[in-house]
Amino acid sequence: MKLKQKCRLIALGCVLFLSSIVLLTDTMAQAPKQARIAFSTDRDGNFEIYTMDPDGGNLRRLTNNPADDYRIAWSPDGQRIAFCRGSNFDARDWQIYAMEPDGKNQINLTNNTASNWHPSWSSADHRIVFQFRSDRDQSWNWEIYIMDSDGKNQRNLTNHPSTDLHPSRSPDGKSIVFDSYRDQNVEIYIMDIRGENQRNLSNNPSYDAHPSWSPNGQRIVFDSERDGNREIYVMDANGKNQQRITNNPAWDGDPEWSPCGQMIVFMSERDGNKDVYVINSDGKNPRNLTKHPAYDGSAYWFDSAFAHPVARK
Repeated sequence: MKLKQKCRLIALGCVLFLSSIVLLTDTMAQAPKQARIAFSTDRDGNFEIYTMDPDGGNLRRLTNNPADDYRIAWSPDGQRIAFCRGSNFDARDWQIYAMEPDGKNQINLTNNTASNWHPSWSSADHRIVFQFRSDRDQSWNWEIYIMDSDGKNQRNLTNHPSTDLHPSRSPDGKSIVFDSYRDQNVEIYIMDIRGENQRNLSNNPSYDAHPSWSPNGQRIVFDSERDGNREIYVMDANGKNQQRITNNPAWDGDPEWSPCGQMIVFMSERDGNKDVYVINSDGKNPRNLTKHPAYDGSAYWFDSAFAHPVARK
């Protein structure tokens, strides 16, 4: 081959190589990020659901409904988001819905005359635990229920005269933590998936609530007022080694783990109004993600790198 032809082939190869780099770079820049945090905010006049990156950027609104949309739970496979919809927080008409991560195909799961709240998935099976309150006996007492991911086969698990709230399923699906008023104050309880073996985990005379399992199932994060104001705590799954990880005079509450288990997302009033914050699981490096004058809360973190398949009926 002549030298002139070789030079032309080399030049053409360089052009194709550089073009492939540009195309790859452009594709990477446009690829969706793996991790997203869903949260609820009233910045639109009523509560709607948004998603954002873990650094607070790339906001996207998912719902647009005259009712309030609040209390979010992402399915472990990332294919659906469960949430609650109602007319206002004092009403008795909250229902649990599910939608795709882009806000499409919103489906009513509960669709009854009672109030339904706080859904929680597990990667172990297709079922969702939630809290349910009926006016059938006029007591308006909350109980913990379980149902299939399509809303069928709803069943009572707690059946106790005291109020039971905020259930969270363990990653293996075998246990449920929740908070209860049955000890004259709010305590964190645990039970198995059938509702049996209910026992107190927190054993503290102060308010302890909003428990959430770590992704590895070894720890539970919760909020407590045992130090005079609401703070975030963690403990082992058996209730031992209870440790405070926030220390701020403002209200800190409603915690959830990051999928990697290294961080916790929570709601705080330390900037004068409720915002979504994230903190390392050892209590270091708290930072405000939303920084908005509206009410931002009910945050739930999903990362496709830690996704789990969920069997559904």
